[in-house]
Amino acid sequence: MKNLPDCAHPRNFEVKKKSAHTEEYKLDPFCELRIEVDSGAELEVELLDGKAEVFGTELVKGKKYTFVPSSKLAVFSWQGCGVKISGKTEMSYVAKETPMVMYLNLHGALEQMRQRAELDISRGPRIMVVGPTDVGKSTLCQLLLNYAVRIGRAPLFVDIDVGQSMISIPGTIAAAVIERPTDVEDGFSQIAAPLVYHFGHSSPNENLALYNLLISRMAQVIQTKCETNKKISCSGVVINTSGWVRGGGYQSLVHTAGAFEVDIIVVLDQERLYNELVRDMPDFVKVIVIPKSGGVVERNAHSRNESRDSKIREYFYGLSNSFFPHSFEVKFSDIKIYKIGGPTLPDSCLPLGMKPQDSKTKIVPVQPSVGLMHHVMSLSSALTPDKLVEVNVLGFLVITNVDTERQMFTILAPAPRPLPRNFLLQMEIQFLDIK
Repeated sequence: MKNLPDCAHPRNFEVKKKSAHTEEYKLDPFCELRIEVDSGAELEVELLDGKAEVFGTELVKGKKYTFVPSSKLAVFSWQGCGVKISGKTEMSYVAKETPMVMYLNLHGALEQMRQRAELDISRGPRIMVVGPTDVGKSTLCQLLLNYAVRIGRAPLFVDIDVGQSMISIPGTIAAAVIERPTDVEDGFSQIAAPLVYHFGHSSPNENLALYNLLISRMAQVIQTKCETNKKISCSGVVINTSGWVRGGGYQSLVHTAGAFEVDIIVVLDQERLYNELVRDMPDFVKVIVIPKSGGVVERNAHSRNESRDSKIREYFYGLSNSFFPHSFEVKFSDIKIYKIGGPTLPDSCLPLGMKPQDSKTKIVPVQPSVGLMHHVMSLSSALTPDKLVEVNVLGFLVITNVDTERQMFTILAPAPRPLPRNFLLQMEIQFLDIK
């Protein structure tokens, strides 16, 4: 491990609060500029000299990057650099102690496993990042993916955090092959053709049986993909998980590790979880613990809801309102709406041979009503209702109005009519389209 510079003392940092003008920072090697953008304004970041990166994606010198309100970012430099920011921030400071060297060492270990996989004609490393909420799991995944891509790899990214998905909208689990570094401003929003499955809730706790079923299904598809593409197989899989790590959440982590046959589990900032996994994982699974970055910002329930709403809005309108979604009417008779999971019944009321968890993965028809207004709908790729649980979705809609007299839905969609399929899956998540 490389030695940190003399400036790396935990109390040795600069802080500037509530700036609304231009500031220039000089970063020493191994230091990072942490920025929290104000909730009411955009911010521009420009690399003046040297080299720097944001979550593993290199910055281009002289290019101005625009970040939307409430963004959190860190500009890190291995060699030192000059950075200029223009706009209003909640907080901006230069941190001189970061865990980046540990993250780079982890990347190096993964690359050694990839090289061995190429020689042995076997699969590459499969790593799962776990930990409670707000410890930087998504950021670490993004770093590892970007570092892998920058040396020519094409890893698979699996995101099973249904509350704050990086690939798709909330209420889904998704996977995608990462072949180029993520966009500095847009993150993973420019990924083409991800594989997405409908879950319908913002927490795995709402339907754990369905959640585990979808994880198993995703693992099967990922395995098939790796068997048919040597480059992807050798590049490995990076799995981002939810922050629910107790009770059913912990059992789901164990299930995920088994379904994907992971080699490495990285625990961020929780010794208890680390020891539980060491106890319960097979010997061939390497469990390591890494401290979280000091730049991680804890979010309350309100900010999480805002983040979910922002992610859905971004799907329809783009990050900078560059998309133009379509609004049109659809007859009640032209679409069929279902939801996954029926009410839980006592064992004495269940049909012979049916288990209680079976009702949680049952397809239930939903009748048209005003109660569907503002609900997000997944447009399933299924051709028959019996396939609705196990197949991926094509995209998402929002029902913005229900006219029971005319028997018409008004829907918000990313593409014009007609709909390519007529089976919709209802989410419990709602989106109010206020322009």
